[in-house]
Amino acid sequence: MPALRLEVFDTVTAGDGTPQPLVEASALDDAKIASFEQGYSAGWEDAAAAQSDDQTRIRADLARNLQSLAFTFQDARSHVLQAIRPLILEMTGRLLPEVAREALAPTVLGAVMPLAEEMADAPLTLILNPAVRDRVEGLVAQATGLPMVIEEEPSLAEGQVYIRFGPAETRVDLTQVTDDISAAVRAFFTLST
Repeated sequence: MPALRLEVFDTVTAGDGTPQPLVEASALDDAKIASFEQGYSAGWEDAAAAQSDDQTRIRADLARNLQSLAFTFQDARSHVLQAIRPLILEMTGRLLPEVAREALAPTVLGAVMPLAEEMADAPLTLILNPAVRDRVEGLVAQATGLPMVIEEEPSLAEGQVYIRFGPAETRVDLTQVTDDISAAVRAFFTLST
């Protein structure tokens, strides 16, 4: 049996019967380099696209987690504020007026001293509620030694005192201050909810 002979497709036979290559060797090398470059750039583009997709996914996950944390923080803040609300309102309702009563005499003294230095020869007149007369009169007389005229005015709140030194007049109104603080605290809790 004769040997099996396969046909070769990458060569062409010349007129004298010698096989000739179908494609030049340099053209084959150029084709290999071109296909390598094409594969390399396609791989690079795939890697860049994959990285971009990963970054987009990571950004979306991060944004979602931050939003979740923000809601969690707001919920926690809201719960804490609602828990302390009764305590703070009770403190401003009971403790703040008591602190204002205790601070009235020193506050009046603080307002009298600059006026006393400017007008040492003028008489000092205090207009106040009769309930606070003893505390205010005692502290101011002891600290300044000035002659005083005390006028009791029952229509004034316990935290209000008018101070007259000659033509100058000053008002101390701790009642208004405590009312303003209480209103601000209530408004804070109203806005928080």
